[in-house]
Amino acid sequence: MNKQQLITEIQSQGLRLIEPEIGASGRKGGAGPSDHKAIVIDNTTVMVPIFTSASSDSPYTARFDASTDQTILELDGAAIAPIYFPSQPSFYRLTTADGIPYWKIALLHSRDVLATTVLQTCIRYGNTATSCQFCAIGQSLEADRTSARKTPAHLAEVAEAAVRLDGVKHMVMTTGTPNTRDRGAAYLAECASAIKAWVHLPIQAQCEPPDDFAWFERLRKAGVDSLGMHLEAVDPTVRSRIMPGKATVPVEYYFEAFAAAVKTFGWGQVSTYLLAGLGDDLPALLEACDRLITIGVYPFVVPFVPITGTPLADHAPPRHEFMVTLYQQIAGMLDRAGMSSQSIKAGCAKCGACSALSIFESQD
Repeated sequence: MNKQQLITEIQSQGLRLIEPEIGASGRKGGAGPSDHKAIVIDNTTVMVPIFTSASSDSPYTARFDASTDQTILELDGAAIAPIYFPSQPSFYRLTTADGIPYWKIALLHSRDVLATTVLQTCIRYGNTATSCQFCAIGQSLEADRTSARKTPAHLAEVAEAAVRLDGVKHMVMTTGTPNTRDRGAAYLAECASAIKAWVHLPIQAQCEPPDDFAWFERLRKAGVDSLGMHLEAVDPTVRSRIMPGKATVPVEYYFEAFAAAVKTFGWGQVSTYLLAGLGDDLPALLEACDRLITIGVYPFVVPFVPITGTPLADHAPPRHEFMVTLYQQIAGMLDRAGMSSQSIKAGCAKCGACSALSIFESQD
């Protein structure tokens, strides 16, 4: 089995851990992709579902071999490859002067990415008429694993420590959507400015499209290097069913925002999440990706991971065959356009660990 197929399969089917506490602690709930743990396969760090219902039935297991002091990835009990888990970062041991653990302010994602949700609340969350059915932004807050509002000063303090102690290379700042017309851009800009005053660290900001595209230039001047605005799904019917509140922002408005953002941040420095498996068919996803790439937006396609405790907890993840076909086609589009995840200055698409797309991209 080649590396592309292996990672695609394991991200769709998940991984059963024989020793659940191995490696750094996994992430349950919260904003964005969750219920994962980072593993390293053949020098590639990937985020793999481990807390989902699918992973509990996965044919893939990780077993520690005491005789070799290695963790072995197995398929149906047969050894495939040695893997290892990134260790807990050193900055997790620290606390702010007012007693907040650093890990409640920002987390290590993959191997060298610092990630935070600056506002852990969202106007759409908690109301079935508006909430995104895949989202668990409130779970980590309810479990006291994070703070509702990360201050710019705290974020700067944690970012400096993460760079100094753990070699973090770039940072992702996302946000729940506040009840403001800027959709969180103003607070993201404030946070970015504080971080850049403390440490040189490339930053991606993520938010819904603001009402005024002048916010893109304000974000850039504040120190944001790349921008993510996430469609999640492209078919209007799927969007209305899965994310009724967010679907009130039309896809066409996203594309207007994308075009404006590319003018500010540069070609290939704007990206969008597409969650394959929510209901969009292959032609719809490929058409959207082609359109995005044409205007300079990187389509970060990831397999949908059902998160425990959400309305879609029992929704089946996409089949790996579907993902392989999707990755192959998009990698070809990226190659023809001369667009690469590695050219992105910061963010989820640059990291690439929640998807196998970058592996297909590099081996296309």
